[in-house]
Amino acid sequence: MRVLRVYERYFASLVYGVFVFILFAVLSLFVFFDMLNELESVNGRYTSLVAFFHVILQAPTRVYEVLPIAVLISAIYVFSQLASQSEFTIFRVAGLNTRQALFSLFKLAIPLAIVTFIFGEFIGPRAEQFAQKIKLEAVGATVSSDFRSGVWVKDRDKDTAAAGGGEITRFVNVAGLRADQTITGITIYEFDPQYRLRVIRVAEEGRYQGGQAWELKGVNETRFTELAQGPPAQRDALAPEFRAEQVKFPTVTMHSELTPQILSVLLVTPERMSTLDLFRYIRHLRDNKQDTQRYEIAFWKKVVYPLTLFVMVALALPFAYLHARAGAVGVKVFGGIMLGLSFHLANTLFSHVGLLHTWPPIISALVPGTLYLLVALTALRWVDRH
Repeated sequence: MRVLRVYERYFASLVYGVFVFILFAVLSLFVFFDMLNELESVNGRYTSLVAFFHVILQAPTRVYEVLPIAVLISAIYVFSQLASQSEFTIFRVAGLNTRQALFSLFKLAIPLAIVTFIFGEFIGPRAEQFAQKIKLEAVGATVSSDFRSGVWVKDRDKDTAAAGGGEITRFVNVAGLRADQTITGITIYEFDPQYRLRVIRVAEEGRYQGGQAWELKGVNETRFTELAQGPPAQRDALAPEFRAEQVKFPTVTMHSELTPQILSVLLVTPERMSTLDLFRYIRHLRDNKQDTQRYEIAFWKKVVYPLTLFVMVALALPFAYLHARAGAVGVKVFGGIMLGLSFHLANTLFSHVGLLHTWPPIISALVPGTLYLLVALTALRWVDRH
């Protein structure tokens, strides 16, 4: 046991030392390219200095994304060096078998998996939201969305106007979200329990008052009232007649399930949210009977992602069994870089494929890591026999 502790500490000191250097190098490269991309948005108050600060705040998310690749490259480099200098051969002669080496590497990966979890759950998402708020303050109110008109959100509320109660459905369009969580350019389409358009409400801005209440300012409402066409039996349900009435209010208090937290989540892509934010937003979408698959895939990827560190060290271990001269270390490291990039691309690819073919979200998240783990175990079995 004492010998095991000695060689495990030796492996850890080598891998962790190289890992810090590799992570810094890879992160610097990503920050450089992010800065080049952000320079296209520099204009007016959004200066180069603000853009650089914005990119730096996104760095923790980049750390989370590149951690498995950095671990893989570091481990491959270390074990290639050990193989070229016959150090790993000495460990094998001393009694270290493949199973013991793999188990030791898994123990080495535990602290790195914890670091990955911390960056993915706490540091990265908070820094990402803060980065988006800084950009909002500089460029003005805007919302990140796939639609040019802004963000569309489905909302529900109780129908207090109807005698029998019921539930109304709203489709809310928000054109802008300020850094102080004030929303601007609001258009609300409100439907009654029979899904007939009842009110179109346009407001200049809205501020959250707490208790699921929003104060809307500069409100212009268009109300639709169905006209009676005689007895119910004689009415044409396919061609009803409505009367429109416009009313203006300086302020209106609207009860809504939407909160600033839900809207601020929309500033960040699903892959960069925390699992708690994803869980809350998935629940909101389910309550409103909306599609949740994209967010569920992102949720399960966040759960599984720290475990990919164990796959990375398993992929690196076979390189310790390949006897080669020192000149081949660079080739192995290059192969490690390609292997890490292929895993990153496969992880992204299966997310899109799973979304396209409506696979169960957990399957879309598990398939890439499982495939690469099988590759690692197959390679270990082969090098162990030869």
